[in-house]
Amino acid sequence: MKQHLIASVLLGALGLGCASTALAQQEAPAGAQNDAGYQVPSKELAQVVDAKLAPRSMLSPDGQWLALLERRRVESLQELAKPELKLAGIKLNPDNFSRSRVRNKYTALTFKSLEGDITLDVSGLDEGIMRSPQWSSDSRYLSFVYETPASATLWVYDITTQALKQLTDHALNSVVTATPYQWMPDASGLIINHAVNLGKAQPQDDASTVVPVIQQTTGEKAPARTYQNLLTSPYDEALFSFYGHGQLMRVSLDGQAKAIGKAKLFSNFSISPDSNNILVATLDQPFSYQVPYFRFATTWSVWGMSGYELTELVKQPLADNIPQGFDSVRTGPRDFEWRSDKGATLIWAEAQDGGDMKKDVPHHDHIYTLSAPFKRKPKLFAKTERRFAGVTWGNENLAMLSEWRFSDRQVRSWIIAPNDADASPVLFSERSYNDAYKDPGDPIYTHNDLGARVMQVVGDRYIYLRGDGASEQGNIPFLDRYDVKTNSTERLWRSEAPYYERVVDLLDEKGERFITVRESKTEQPNLFVRDLDDDTLTQLTQFPHPYPAFKGIQKEQVRYKRDDGVELSGTLYLPAGYEPSQGPIPVLMWAYPLEYKDKTVASQVRESPYEFTYIGYWGPMPYLAKGIAVFDDPKMPIVGVDGKEPNDTFRKQLVASAQAAVDVLVEKGVADKDKIAIAGHSYGAFMVANLLAHSDLFKAGIARSGAYNRTLTPFGFQGEERNFWEGQAVYANMSPFFHAEKINEPMLMIHGKEDPNSGTFPMQSERMYAAMKGLGKDARLVMLPYEAHGYRARKSLLHVLWEQEQWLDKYLLSDESAE
Repeated sequence: MKQHLIASVLLGALGLGCASTALAQQEAPAGAQNDAGYQVPSKELAQVVDAKLAPRSMLSPDGQWLALLERRRVESLQELAKPELKLAGIKLNPDNFSRSRVRNKYTALTFKSLEGDITLDVSGLDEGIMRSPQWSSDSRYLSFVYETPASATLWVYDITTQALKQLTDHALNSVVTATPYQWMPDASGLIINHAVNLGKAQPQDDASTVVPVIQQTTGEKAPARTYQNLLTSPYDEALFSFYGHGQLMRVSLDGQAKAIGKAKLFSNFSISPDSNNILVATLDQPFSYQVPYFRFATTWSVWGMSGYELTELVKQPLADNIPQGFDSVRTGPRDFEWRSDKGATLIWAEAQDGGDMKKDVPHHDHIYTLSAPFKRKPKLFAKTERRFAGVTWGNENLAMLSEWRFSDRQVRSWIIAPNDADASPVLFSERSYNDAYKDPGDPIYTHNDLGARVMQVVGDRYIYLRGDGASEQGNIPFLDRYDVKTNSTERLWRSEAPYYERVVDLLDEKGERFITVRESKTEQPNLFVRDLDDDTLTQLTQFPHPYPAFKGIQKEQVRYKRDDGVELSGTLYLPAGYEPSQGPIPVLMWAYPLEYKDKTVASQVRESPYEFTYIGYWGPMPYLAKGIAVFDDPKMPIVGVDGKEPNDTFRKQLVASAQAAVDVLVEKGVADKDKIAIAGHSYGAFMVANLLAHSDLFKAGIARSGAYNRTLTPFGFQGEERNFWEGQAVYANMSPFFHAEKINEPMLMIHGKEDPNSGTFPMQSERMYAAMKGLGKDARLVMLPYEAHGYRARKSLLHVLWEQEQWLDKYLLSDESAE
């Protein structure tokens, strides 16, 4: 099921870390003002960059082995500086035909048995990085892409023989298909996308091939977001085709590889649960210079394992005219996928509203299916009143269908019988997808007899659900059993104070034995096996405290109200050793505004007071070491009520939320009202600039990777669906660039020079800085070479911490701040 509507449970844990000797040797004094080149912050802050996260855990389908993959947290600047091409919305490495900005990279692999005390450390992975790990359905193999500067290849670890090997010499292509391989559901082998052009000379560009680049409108509306890294010329098109082309190949477990069909520009491929067919999507020319590859013309087909085309499903035209709106879609068949509960049955959606949810029609989507041998006409599977959001498959008797609508943020899920989906569906859940208190949780998955991943269903009756358990007391994670026949839920287990514990995987069909991640305010997260029948808790891992220098930090969940009655909350952190007798101290607030259509939903608490204190380099936490209090994630809800859109009163609500946050900290005696700084990233940076322009609550601001002029994102931004010409007043009122003359507090702006994020072009910060400089304001602009919307290089991260440290030293901690 597509999970872009229902919040997923994030189960990351923390790990060990310390600063290197080399780092200590190059440490710069905290008060230094030398701006030449990259700088290093004080030791306590620098250590945070080198702290390790706990490994990612992946349980084998049979529940016998836990794979632990050590994560590479930061990159070297040299790695980011390597040549890359920017084509059709993709940044790619031309040397190894891989995407160049992949986040989840792993450097070491260990296996731990759940029965007994066996640990297997895998060696031979010293030169490259691992990514895209997958278990085979029979739990014998863990596969992964092993990437080096020259190529990316497929490797497997055999848990039975305890042997690691490269399965094939054929290089993988992950330029367009980000995951370049898939297991056969029956675990008999894998399908890879082979980089057929690796080692060949790329197309050349010279004066003889240069032609005018001509584009022409058709008179049809074609709104598009402000995408970056698009194609710009025929030469770009040739490069995109060259690097994107791949050859599907079937690889057996002995390493033999056989080509499937012809080489094409694949954007997607998926194997049927019976392991006999492949759903393929190939990109068609002409390409577009206005939208990324995923909106290019695409042909969807079904192939047999030899590459013979069994049926062509549709030729989707270029989707550059999708109506404006977050729940708008392309016309015609879309969202193809295999039914996981059947051997070879496809399902897809077709809009009945021209792709525009604003149209008033009885059903916005029809859902169709087609089964092997794909010769008959598609069958109507279901109709949805709202936009189709996907199906979570269980078995042939039970599935969960979801639909959604952006205008009121509603998501609705139904329990259906797949053989007759429209016959008496049972409403499982209906809520605002912002409403965390009513979130029923997410189904727990297993593998069926075909080897396909499906929702675990016991006796055609029970489904297991795990969730965060958001409540007025904070998050209290749970495990529930849902009874389909009675449409009722039984709570089997919930986390208990003073611990914060979440279900990772279920180990039996009774829901009595499961893996959890458990932590407390002072105890770092670790993996455990909880047995409800025996009432036992067995620790699986022993990850040490990652931030010993930050032990003793005080944490408190703070509740307060805005002047319009909206209830707010945030997490207050106080430096180790702080005593109320010290009186008010400087405060750093770090926030991010969110939009809602309901005041009560906007007031909900979505954190736990018992979570371990994570000192990440990304946010405000390191500055506790400077004696600064941190108010993390004070809620800044922007609520649309009485028929109004949230942004109609954006500035008023934003300032009111900030005022309430300041007032509660001052009333508690924690904050010195004249020494409070506000900071944020992306839309949080947009918030910072607006608060400095329209209030006098803060001494200084830190704004990273932000957007400040909304006329540069004319076809919507964040949750705003109106375009600039429909809402000129809103765009102008919300743009701090239009009000830069009102900013009378210093603002530090930081931005990656290669930011590809829609809406936050690096130019946004450059133009905002130019405006403030021209107006005689106090501003500093730092443009980070090679960095994107988030920052990855170790040198960059250290420098960002240094810049922020200097800013806070000057405006919160020095005597100058009292002026």
